[in-house]
Formats: sequence, C-alpha cells, structure tokens
Amino acid sequence: MAQPKSSVSLFDARPFFEKALQHGLEHGIIDQAKLDAICAEAPKGMVQIARYFGNEFLRPDLEKARERIVNLVSLYLEDSCDGDLALAAESLRENSFLSRSKGGSEMLKKLLVMPQNSHFGMHERRNFSDDQIPLLAKWSLRSLADYRAELSARSQVAQVVDAALWLADDMGLQADELEEAGADADAVIRTALLSLALGRTELPDWVAFEKMVGALRKKVASGKSATLEIPLPKKLPPSLRAVVEVVRQSVLDDLPKMLDSGVTARKLFNQTPAFMGRYFWLEDALSEVDHYDRSTSAAWERATAGHNDDGSLLTLFLCVATGGVAKTLLTEKGAAALIRKIRKSGLKPELALAYIREHAPAQHQDAYLQLCDAFLEESRSTLQSDADYELKDAMALLRRECHVK
Repeated sequence: MAQPKSSVSLFDARPFFEKALQHGLEHGIIDQAKLDAICAEAPKGMVQIARYFGNEFLRPDLEKARERIVNLVSLYLEDSCDGDLALAAESLRENSFLSRSKGGSEMLKKLLVMPQNSHFGMHERRNFSDDQIPLLAKWSLRSLADYRAELSARSQVAQVVDAALWLADDMGLQADELEEAGADADAVIRTALLSLALGRTELPDWVAFEKMVGALRKKVASGKSATLEIPLPKKLPPSLRAVVEVVRQSVLDDLPKMLDSGVTARKLFNQTPAFMGRYFWLEDALSEVDHYDRSTSAAWERATAGHNDDGSLLTLFLCVATGGVAKTLLTEKGAAALIRKIRKSGLKPELALAYIREHAPAQHQDAYLQLCDAFLEESRSTLQSDADYELKDAMALLRRECHVK
C-alpha cells in the first residue's frame, strides 16, 4: 500500500521588506538601479532614526535603527499591500525607500493617539507629541499582527467615544465639557438614550436624572411599562449604529433594577457598585443644593405648618424624640399620653437631632439643634420622674414650654 505524500511548509522568518525585495528582483519588478537607490537611502534613514530615538554616534543605536527602519518599511508594505509580495515590490519600485519607512512611522503615530479606553478624563484627542516617542520606539519593533490587534481594540474604543461625542453634541454638550467632567463614553451613551426615550433634549444633572428614573417608575406603576422603549436616535450616523446598539442592549438589561421602586435612585446609582459610574449626569452643585433646600423646606413646612416659634418647635422635637408623629400642638390628653410613653420607653434625643439635620432649613439647623438638645436635657428628669405619678409637674412643664391645648 502506497504511503500518502506529505508536504512540508517552510516558515520564512525574514522581514516582509526582504521578502518583497527578493520577489521584486527575481520577477524583474525591481531593477539594479532601484536596488542601488535603496542601498543609498537606507543608511541615511538609519542615521535619522538613530538620532530621533537616541544617538546617531553610538553603534548600538545605529544597529537598533537598522532593525527599526526595516520593520517600519515591512509594516507599511505588508499592511498597505495586504501581504501581496508583487504589490509590495511594485510599491518599492514606484516610491522611495524612506517614504515607505515614513509610512510605517505614520501608521504607528496614528495608532498611538487613538484612545485606549472610553473614559474622557484619561485620554486626549490630539496629535502625536514628543512625550510619546519612547512608546513609538517600542512599537517600531513590533509585528504587523501586534499592530492590527491593537488597532482593532483601539478602533472599537474610538467608535464608542465618537458615538458619545455625537450624542452629546446633539444634546448640546461639547467634547471639552465631557473631558472636564471626566465622563465615560459608555455612560454618556446610556444616559443619552434614556433621556431621548423620555423626550428630553439635553443631558441631565443629578436632579433631572433622578426625576427621569422617577418618571420611568411611574410608567411601570401605571401599567404603561409595555410602551417603555429605548430606541436608537433616528439621525444617528450608520457608522455608529452597531456600537450604540450594543450599549442600548445594556440599558435594556439595566431596566429591571432601574425600575425597582424599593431602591432609591441615589442608592442604586451612587452606592451600588455595579451601577456606580454606569450612567452620566452633569455635576451641578448649585442645582443639587437648590433642590435639597426646596425639598427640605417643603418637608419642614408640612411638619411645622408654618409655626416656627419655640413652643411649636419644642413640641415637634419632643414628639419625634419619642418615636411619634411630628406635631406642633398637643391636646391635654395627648400630652398625658406622651408623658406616659416617655416613662415607659424613655426619650431618644438622637431621633430629634437626626430629624432636624434631615429636614430643617440649613441656615437654622445649628440653632434648632442647640434648642432641642438643651430642652431635652433640662426636661428629661421631670418627664421621666416616677415620683410625679399624677403627672402634675410633667404636664406643667409641657404647658409652659410646649403648645398644649
């Protein structure tokens, strides 16, 4: 029985430039004159490269420059000709050797200024600069496979960044504002899609973002969740649709947790590790302070009903310190019941102090805290005294200091 023939494939480890040059000589693409021109140009290029990356007078730098110039020419020829030796030989014939070396260098410079991650605060969209020369020195000796792998990774990041820039610009926010905010491109896209789905035309600050989440939850609560969609923007360029679609799917995956009314928006987006930094909002301290002031003022007004005299406030603080409902007026019966509750369960001043910090207007908090602390400290012994079994002293105290009707 005859044995099947086997073929042996030889691996050619020579630089692509050398293979293209030999192919050109063997097939008559490159003549002696062109070969002489290459031999004359190469030493000049080596000196230039040695000077750029080190010292042209040092032999080790010159030897390294020889490796670099051959590799740069190889990178350019193999990439631009897609590995076709005949096309590469023709490229050498029609152009100078140094132009092919420069082509390889430009490829790497363009690569190195592409973003490595989608965080605007960690990269700058700029031209190649001298501080990147050491990195270029390393890449000038890397293979085409390394270059293409890095180019693919950075291109994907660049697309995400470009999509975020397009969406932000469409909603009135410029690139420098995103860089200043240290925004993440994915987060910008998620928030933009969410905003557009709710009919907004601008990217939100925290207060507006919190309201957006509330609006989504109201839709679910009202039974309109079936109409909740996160569409792609109609004007989005076709080149960006694929990358935005990937991010859109991540927003849809987030919706179940986002719509859970059992978790506040602040806790979900600012305190849950998986969601921290996942969405973007503009930092507007004045807006947040104003919102906080209006929220606390509204809560305080409801509790005090506009009564801010000491009697009303002390009644409020005492009720809260017993764990009861905040009131500014007690009936005789209610006051007696409050005293019995104090004697049974004790006073908890920390509840009243926390209530003041959370709800009282900021400009009055210090004064209210002092008023509350002093009153509870001075009245504690009387209110908790078992000797006053008929509640006469305690009731007299409340009639004097608080509002008892």
